[in-house]
Amino acid sequence: MGVAAAERSEAGDGTEPIAEEARPADEPDKPDEKLNKLEKVGAALVDQLMKVVDDGVGPLTGSRAYAEARAESFGDPEKAARRIINETTAMVGTAGFVTGLGGLIALPVTLPANITGQAVLNARMVGAIAHLRGWDLRDEIVRNAILITVAGGSPNAVLSGFGVKVSQKLAETAIKKIPIDVLRAINKKVGFMLVAKYGTKRSMITLTKLVPGVGGVVGGTVDAAFTRVVARVAKKAFPPLGLDDAEEAIIQ
Repeated sequence: MGVAAAERSEAGDGTEPIAEEARPADEPDKPDEKLNKLEKVGAALVDQLMKVVDDGVGPLTGSRAYAEARAESFGDPEKAARRIINETTAMVGTAGFVTGLGGLIALPVTLPANITGQAVLNARMVGAIAHLRGWDLRDEIVRNAILITVAGGSPNAVLSGFGVKVSQKLAETAIKKIPIDVLRAINKKVGFMLVAKYGTKRSMITLTKLVPGVGGVVGGTVDAAFTRVVARVAKKAFPPLGLDDAEEAIIQ
């Protein structure tokens, strides 16, 4: 029940709801309305993909559990990361499995299930790589960096636009409080990036025209080859923590 409807129900005054002004069926949405709709889709994608990273979905465990299981099997974080990349790439290439995963994601509009399923697998993979290399999956900036990577973007390039620099000294990132309005703006941008990469062709065109900086992630096919690209970006974006020769490295 919507807010207005709920208020009418509570009031019990019996008044008729005020009808919205009718719009001709052939009248297109205005740019602001298009962005509002896509923002809702983007916010839902951000929320759902981070739930996948945290807790998994369907038959898949979350990123942390996945990473730790492979680390236990292979005894070395880098070997475990390579195994995770290979497994994820193979799963992305299994059409029926990917489509089934996409159907488990709740979104305000319907996106192609196979594409959404690939976003799920890519998010789980990037989260696992970050965890294996010592990054805190609870940190808000790390979480946004994961999703920027899933969209095929550069975390440092995107986050620097908001005045945020993620250093390899994890404590600096985790302890430094980012203003809530900045976090909201970052989440919004990340949502747009995900929709631009994994959404419909129409949404991609709209975002490319109306949202600065989104065009760079548009283009190319979301497939096993793209998962390999995402994996390479993830390995660069989340270097192993604690290495003396990389102490000052930042997410690129």
